[in-house]
Amino acid sequence: MTTHDDLSAAASPAQVLDYWFGDALEHGWPSQSRSALWFGGGKAQDAEITERFGARVEQALADGLAHWENTPLERLALVVVLDQFTRNVFRGQARAFAGDARAQRLVSDALQRGWQTELPLACAVFLLMPLMHAEDLALQDECVRRFQQLHDGAPPERRQDLQGHLRFAREHRDIIARFGRFPYRNAAMGRTSSAQEMEFLRDGPRFGQ
Repeated sequence: MTTHDDLSAAASPAQVLDYWFGDALEHGWPSQSRSALWFGGGKAQDAEITERFGARVEQALADGLAHWENTPLERLALVVVLDQFTRNVFRGQARAFAGDARAQRLVSDALQRGWQTELPLACAVFLLMPLMHAEDLALQDECVRRFQQLHDGAPPERRQDLQGHLRFAREHRDIIARFGRFPYRNAAMGRTSSAQEMEFLRDGPRFGQ
């Protein structure tokens, strides 16, 4: 009898990409908004991702799936597993961020190879997301620079969408420049917030996890 774990462990890079990007893989940008999937979260979505891809998340966190690193699209699928699906599977827990370091290394290498230029535009956005999630100012500066490049090189009809991502990149960078970390992660990470961070948590922006 095939179990959900069996299906999850067999999920391919193509299945990850199709689930996350839909027709953006073909058209460069989704024909209908995927913001609810990408940024909305929620128990039902978390449960679906855990059921469909949870075993792949565990494999990726154990430094597996190295054979997914070899092409731009396959590596993007691994980055999505490490940087996005972890946040669904382990929402509110420290393990939500356990894939970040590996994702950041994979992205930095992909950018050195120029692989972002071989991806559809929406896919290139998510290739950069691990940099936006980094609690590292140099990576945050790189993120802003790369989103600026993506915006400037995008078709005119997509620049408004990219402007939003560029704004978010700058806001993430500013938080790291101020605190050196994301205060809204402190509870999940078991970190004590400073008085300045407590004030920020009352009044400042927060981005997911």
